[in-house]
Amino acid sequence: MWYRSASFILDKQEQQRKDAAESRPLSPVSTAMAENPSANVSMYYQTRAAHHGVVTSDWLAQAQAAVAGNADDAAVENNAFGGEEKGKKFSVVDEFNNWRKQPELAEAVAAIRALASVIRSSQAKTMMELEIELKKASDSLKSWDTTSISLTAGCDIFMRYVTRTSALDREDFGSAKSRLLERAEKFGEISYKARRIIAMLSQDFIFDGCTILVHGFSRVVLEALRTAAENKKLFRVLCTEGRPDRSGLRVSNELAKLDVPVKLLIDSAVAYSMDEVDMVLVGADGVVESGGIINMMGTYQIALVAKAMNKPMYVAAESYKFARLYPLDQKDMAPALRPIDFGVPIPSKVEVERSARDYTPPQYLTLLFTDLGVLTPSVVSDELIQLYL
Repeated sequence: MWYRSASFILDKQEQQRKDAAESRPLSPVSTAMAENPSANVSMYYQTRAAHHGVVTSDWLAQAQAAVAGNADDAAVENNAFGGEEKGKKFSVVDEFNNWRKQPELAEAVAAIRALASVIRSSQAKTMMELEIELKKASDSLKSWDTTSISLTAGCDIFMRYVTRTSALDREDFGSAKSRLLERAEKFGEISYKARRIIAMLSQDFIFDGCTILVHGFSRVVLEALRTAAENKKLFRVLCTEGRPDRSGLRVSNELAKLDVPVKLLIDSAVAYSMDEVDMVLVGADGVVESGGIINMMGTYQIALVAKAMNKPMYVAAESYKFARLYPLDQKDMAPALRPIDFGVPIPSKVEVERSARDYTPPQYLTLLFTDLGVLTPSVVSDELIQLYL
């Protein structure tokens, strides 16, 4: 729920201090938002607007409802962020958003960096207090966007990696906290370098004269293609438009800067153009327990066409995107909706499919390029066990 976001908590705390005369005041944030929907919009909606250029009425309605009904929970959650330190409150969501300003930093890595900052700024006196504080901060980040699979998986794997050491039970608190911070920063470095490792592993599969089909904007896919171009490999890229956000345009622009021959396709031209393709290379929002992937809408149908025409389907994904999910079909996922502009008015009686992603089963995938190595889909479940145990 959005009400667990740190920005809601901090907004409410600020208003409650201003209204300290009352013993248990009703949150004035909800009143302000009811009178003016654009006032006191939380950090979640501000950053979402920055990315999409729009704050829709349903997002504002969610914000209103969340602030209005959860005063007790807010007071408890604020303890997760260290309270006040020299007059300034620490917010894990603010820290997360500061890291997200770096354009090359993945959302999950930004979350990992923010969680390391929680350990660094913690005022906890015992190991138990610190772990509880870290868990609450992790939950707050995951609730910042419950539809983000990589964000949730990154936070979960971080918690397992950082706290999974027997040394914490044998050391005094100061040493244990230092060990915890050391492991947190190490995990952050490993996650940050994952993209480069994958790019290097993928080079054995990109050969001179090949044509690669890509779908959607993926930093790790772009890094793999950039590395191939730097290695003087001669290849061509077919890039889908990537409706509704046209992320393919961004990919084609980046490849053009590298002097890589690129052709832009409308999404419905994939089957028409598949004869030209030697391989398909896509990223992933998440890799699930079955070995399948959840990715931008249209990935599944591309995989179906590639399978029918005997073209290899490669996936490039960092290990922090390995999620403990097992979708059974397309509807067995938390919805991730996206506004769609058709350029013309749509009658109110016409239903519009706004899902932003789909699920591609493992039988349609050839290999996964990860920082753990080049894996077959069947090996993913074993790797997940190692990551989460």
